Amino acid sequence: MNAMNAGYGLAVRWSLKDAPDNVADSLREYVVGTSIARFMFLDGLAFKVWRMKEGDWFEGTYVFDSEHERSVFKRQFEEGAADSPGSRLIGSSPVSIEDYEVVAIAEGPAGFRRGAGPGLDPLV
Repeated sequence: MNAMNAGYGLAVRWSLKDAPDNVADSLREYVVGTSIARFMFLDGLAFKVWRMKEGDWFEGTYVFDSEHERSVFKRQFEEGAADSPGSRLIGSSPVSIEDYEVVAIAEGPAGFRRGAGPGLDPLV
C-alpha cells in the first residue's frame, strides 16, 4: 500500500431474499470450515471480511495491496461468479461486484481477529 491509498477494496454481495431457509448456517460453516484457509494465502490480499445480514445479504469484502492484484482477482472471480461456492450455497449469482477505495485503516487496541464470528461457535 502506498501513502496515497490505504488499499484497494472489492465488495462482492449476494441477495439472500430468495435463498434457502438454512443458508445463513451453511454460509457460516463454509466460511469457517473452508474459505478462511483459502484466503489466508492469497497473494496481494491484505485482508478479507465476510459480512452477513441474515435474510437480506451476504458479502465478501476484500482489501488488496495494489490495484493490479485487485484487478486480477476481480477478473478471475467474475469469470466464475455464477459457479462460486457462495453462489452455489445461495442459489444465485452476486447482485454486485464493486471496486472501492480504502481511504484509511485503523487497528484498535483489540487488534484484528481471525476465525468465526458470533453466529458460529467453532468448538461445537
